[in-house]
Order: sequence, then C-alpha cells, then structure tokens
Amino acid sequence: MLRGLIFFLLLYSFAAARAALPLQPLIDATPAGGVLRPAAGSYAGPAVIDKPLTLDGGGKVALIGNGKGTVLRLAANGAVVRGLRLAGSGDSHDSIDAGLLIEGDDNLVEDNVIDDALFGIHVRQGNRNRILRNRVEGRPAPRGARGDGLRLWNSRHNRIEGNVFRTVRDLTFANSPDNLILGNTLTDGRYGMQFIFSPRARVENNRLSDTDTGIAVLYSPALVVRGNAVAHARDGGGAGLTFKDSGNAVIERNDILHCAVGLSANAPLNAEAALTVRGNRFAHNVVGMYFYGEQGGHRIEANRFENNLTQVAVSAAGVGEANLWQGNVWSDYQGFDRDGNGVGDTPYEIWLYADRIWMETPKAKFFSNSPALELLDFLEQLAPFASPALILRDAAPRMAR
Repeated sequence: MLRGLIFFLLLYSFAAARAALPLQPLIDATPAGGVLRPAAGSYAGPAVIDKPLTLDGGGKVALIGNGKGTVLRLAANGAVVRGLRLAGSGDSHDSIDAGLLIEGDDNLVEDNVIDDALFGIHVRQGNRNRILRNRVEGRPAPRGARGDGLRLWNSRHNRIEGNVFRTVRDLTFANSPDNLILGNTLTDGRYGMQFIFSPRARVENNRLSDTDTGIAVLYSPALVVRGNAVAHARDGGGAGLTFKDSGNAVIERNDILHCAVGLSANAPLNAEAALTVRGNRFAHNVVGMYFYGEQGGHRIEANRFENNLTQVAVSAAGVGEANLWQGNVWSDYQGFDRDGNGVGDTPYEIWLYADRIWMETPKAKFFSNSPALELLDFLEQLAPFASPALILRDAAPRMAR
C-alpha cells in the first residue's frame, strides 16, 4: 500500500514537472527546416516560432499560456503547426490576445485545438497561409464581449477550410481581399462572418447557425457566396445574408432558414454593382428578402421562397419593382400551370397595401403581422382607399413541386 502511494506521488511529481517545462527552448534548438515532435504532455507558453520548421504535437501536446498576451506566435514563412492544443491567452481586446497569431506567409496550420483563449486564430499581414481542420472554442461570455474565432487583417490569398468554431464572437475579414473560406462550421456567435473592405472572397459550403447575423458584407464587392447554409440568425436587426455597398457579387445555391431576414441589401449604386441572386432557398424566415434605397437593379432568378411570413419587403415603393425577378418558386403563388410546362400561367405579384405602413415607417415594424394591421390590409385589398404600390412582378414563376 505504502509502496503504491510512493509510486503515485513520484508519478504525480514527474507529471507536474513536465507540465512546467517551457516549449521555447525546444523550438530554439530545432534547426530551420527541421521537425519538432515534443513528448506528449503540457508545456508552458507563450512561445514564438521565427523560422521555417514543423511543430507536430500529434494531438498529444498542449501549450498553455500564462494568461497574458498570445499563446503561440508564428512569425515565419513556410512553417507547419500541427496537432497542438493551445490555451491560456490573455483577455485584452485591444492587443488581440489569441491562441495563435500568424504574421508570416505560406504557413500550414492544421488539426489544432484552441480553447480558453480570447481570440482563436489571428492572421496579421499574412498571405497564402492554409488554416485547415482546426477546432476553436471561445470563452463563455456575452456574444459582444467574446473575441473572434478567426480574424484576418491586411491578409491575402489565405485558405480557411474545414475548421469548426463554437462560442465565439465573429469570423472577421478586414482589409483582406482574395481569400477562400470553404467548408467551415460556426455555431453560437454574433456575426457568422463579416467582410469589411475585403473584396473577391470565395465563401462556399460553410454552415452557420445560432448567430445574430449570418454573413455580413460591407464595402466588399465581387464576392462569391455559394452553397452555404445559414440558420437561426434571429436577432431583430440581423439577417442570414446582408450586403451593403458590395455589388457585383454572386449569391447562389445557399439555404437560408429560420432567420429574421433571409437576404438584406441596399440598392446598387449602378448597374454594374448589382447582385446576382440565383438558385437559393429562403424558407421559414420572418422576411424572405428586404431591400432598401432609392432604386433597384439586382437580378433575382430561380430561387425558392417557401413559407416566409413576408416574402419580400422594401423600404419604399419602387425599390423592389426595379429588380429583375424571373423564374422563382413562390409558396403562396395562387396561379395555375395548365400547359404543364412547369411555369405559372400568370405572373406572381406582390402589392403594397396597408403593410406599406410598417415597411416605410421603421417604428411601425413592431405591429407588422399584428391582427389589427392584417385586418386593415384585408380591408384595403377589398376596397383600396389609396393606390397600392407594386413591389415585384415575376413574369414566369416556376411551380413548386
């Protein structure tokens, strides 16, 4: 019994000693181009990689920071960071304390786990990095007080693929054009993704759920947003997809489900800045699409509008009508297809009656879909006391199967 207790204490002391071992001396001792595979266990951080080497934890190595600053700083070109757990960053938003900071080019960061860190991965002036299959879980806090799961600043041509983010604030791309964001998952965040002055990104096959806003695009033209699923973006001011002054974008084959607004966009500044919205599914949202501005001009084709409480809303009469609507499926279409060609015999139209009160007066939105306004809208349709305004006309609506 005593011998077993002594053995346990010796084993515990050995493990505690190993946990206090800093990783930096091992990094410093590894030559450029070499491979460092530390023994399994926990190591003390923070640490800096300033030369091209491979740090491979094999899923059994943890680097634990001291609660100040960033845990691991990658200030090299052509390095590999793989199979680590990074935890224990500081808590300063001003200094962007993160699990991992990347300040170099052409690095590979894959299969790491980052938790107990304010920000997850921060790329600062880093280009052509590959960030693949990492798992980032933020610290519990109100959404606005968390750090970003991923943050890119002034960084180009990076590939962000197959990562999982949970309980973070945003995935932020600021002043960072030409990045690929493919097949990532985010749950429980504020903005799923936000692009600010970051044109020409490809955003494909990502899954975002339980956020205030799904994908927000601000002053970032020529994005391709394709094959994504956005669900449960239900904040009163949020939307599954929102575009502001970010035209010449392609939005196609996305599923936008159970959001406050499916797609929100302002009118394009010119015809070349219009959005192309095609092949998407907008289902069970409070508002399927919302447009604001002085004119229209977007191309909205071959989408499915299924059981949205309000299919399309506008800020003023004429905004939606000026868009091109063609070949969409509308769950509330009341026409027929007598020749069986899959296209409705009559156009699908949405007219503004009494509901223009809440669409054109934001403070009245609280009363939208209320029994009183619904009754007023019904009476207005029976005997209009003001000329209704046309929101949209889809001349060739497709029939729902």
